[in-house]
Amino acid sequence: MYAGSQDDEFLRTRKISFNANGFLRADSQSMDHESGPDRPENDCSIHCPTQLNTIGEILNRKKSVARIMSNTVKALNSAYEMRTISPADLIFDLFKLPDRDEASVTKLIKVLKSFGLREKDPRMKKMMDQIRTFEETKEEDDERVLHMRRDIFKECIQSSVQLISQALRNHLIIPSWGEFCLKIRDIFEECRGINGGTVATYIPQLARCDPNLWGVSICTIDGQRVSFGDSKVNFCIQSVSKAFNYAIVASDLGAEKVHSYVGHEPSGRLFNEICLDPNGKPHNPMINAGAIIVTSLIKNGLTMADRFDFVLKEYRKLSGGEFVGFNNSVFLSERDTADRNYALSYYMKENKCFPDGIRSLREELDLYFQLCSIEASCETLAVMAATLANGGVCPLTEERCISPQPCRDVLSLMYSCGMYDLSGKFAFQVGLPAKSGVSGVLIVVVPNLMGIALYSPPLDKMGNSMRGVEFCKKLIESFNFHNYDSLLHADSKKLDPRRRVGNRETELVVSLLYAAQNGDEEAVRRMYLQGQPLDVKDYDGRTALHIAASEGHAHLVKFFLFIAKVPHNPKDRWRRTPLDDAKMFKHDECVKLLLRPHLLNHKGTLIEENEIDEIRSTTLSMQRMDTSSSDETESDSEIDQKLGFSDAYSDSPLQNGGPSTPK
Repeated sequence: MYAGSQDDEFLRTRKISFNANGFLRADSQSMDHESGPDRPENDCSIHCPTQLNTIGEILNRKKSVARIMSNTVKALNSAYEMRTISPADLIFDLFKLPDRDEASVTKLIKVLKSFGLREKDPRMKKMMDQIRTFEETKEEDDERVLHMRRDIFKECIQSSVQLISQALRNHLIIPSWGEFCLKIRDIFEECRGINGGTVATYIPQLARCDPNLWGVSICTIDGQRVSFGDSKVNFCIQSVSKAFNYAIVASDLGAEKVHSYVGHEPSGRLFNEICLDPNGKPHNPMINAGAIIVTSLIKNGLTMADRFDFVLKEYRKLSGGEFVGFNNSVFLSERDTADRNYALSYYMKENKCFPDGIRSLREELDLYFQLCSIEASCETLAVMAATLANGGVCPLTEERCISPQPCRDVLSLMYSCGMYDLSGKFAFQVGLPAKSGVSGVLIVVVPNLMGIALYSPPLDKMGNSMRGVEFCKKLIESFNFHNYDSLLHADSKKLDPRRRVGNRETELVVSLLYAAQNGDEEAVRRMYLQGQPLDVKDYDGRTALHIAASEGHAHLVKFFLFIAKVPHNPKDRWRRTPLDDAKMFKHDECVKLLLRPHLLNHKGTLIEENEIDEIRSTTLSMQRMDTSSSDETESDSEIDQKLGFSDAYSDSPLQNGGPSTPK
């Protein structure tokens, strides 16, 4: 078992489930935000229910948190657009204590954590330093509860007010952060039970790793972070260094010069095979031959010590100041078992693959082994991967570390060559840039969204982390992160954590109702095949069936009723059914179709369309004969109502004062 991460306590308090359409929704028992006329109608477009519930618990305002957050967001938007009031004042008011002119910094930090921002975030360093200074002035018996006056509070948060406002307005890249973390935790726990694979043994130090270690860390391009399991355990990054070394050198020298020494193509061979491409160059920078050449291009005019320090400094920039170390015992062990790499290097030297001016082959290989022996944790590598996802800009420091084109190029190479001999299959199944190492590490980049780092020492036959690869497959099953999941007929049941709350539902309703109005059966059929619900309603409670019936699109009415099998008698705001609309606009064919669900044959199935007129005519005649001896006669509409031809007729707005035309 692993020691629980700092995010686990937050996640244990959240209850979440998935609805039939694949959208995350909060468990009703865990929700306590208000409803009714006082609640702004657009609350759901700002924060998801789980997020509101969390903030409500922190602020101790469960009943009014929806209204409070909605008003705060509107005020912050106005503050930035109109400059009418200081954002710092608005933030103070949000965390202000009842009946006191003080605000709770503790609650502010907890709310920021619920959005995925950490206290150690470099963007909040100045703020946290000021808070700690204030904390030191408090009395020991004050229980270290940080309550600050308005002026002190504003002074403390001023350096981070833009980031805080971005979080409170829910403008971070993953708005429903808590729900996303819950799904990631489920995948993490599911992969924990995988017991296959073997730890790498060709390097003695790596063979001693604990096979039960399993850690995952994620960092988004906005600096939202979550970790599970052994995410803080340090390990050697091994071949993962190849991706970052290439990006650093290409940024320093330019991609054109780098590729004058090394190619771009997947080799189709083992990662350490002694071979060159038809041009007499290593196939790509992600295999041993190409990585050794790239290493020889790193500041080759400097001393070995300065070259190593240069790379270490660049790694720390990429990681936003997270831990980056060096494991000397692994370096020595790797150098002692490097016969094949020496043979490969001499072969390349014979073929004049190295740049001019290298001091000695041994020095170049020593630097290569040293870079493979750099130590980091999942948390460090997640930030480094997020830097690649962010176009080379570190999300925690907002410092450019990699030039735009080399960043694009390294992702292309990771996509085609980053997973050893599994690269093609991984690109096919997962569709994301990735790089693995024999220590059991695997980094994955979701461009423009996040970086993921995984660590589990047992490897599959291809030399990749078994749990790591399986995690990636399950991730793609749940989220639309595959490079081609955005195509027209993509699986709509996959989740997109980037979507704002309510966006998907709104887009679906608008697209469906317009298709129904235009009689576009092809568009409706496409939505049906994608698994999208066709019985959704607009703000007036009107469905696509209402619209199709009003417009007289009988082919769509037939599709909705007998193919999609949507409810035949939904009522809108004015208690009108689709049958009411079809009757009102005299669309006889639609009326005939909408009557069918009311009539079942003796087998309990829908009667055929050509039977309707005959049954209706016969039944009406019998009813008239029965009533002919009576002094009272019934109208056709009254008989229709008795027969159940229109169970909503009596609720028609024509009889109760509703609108004369459907909305």
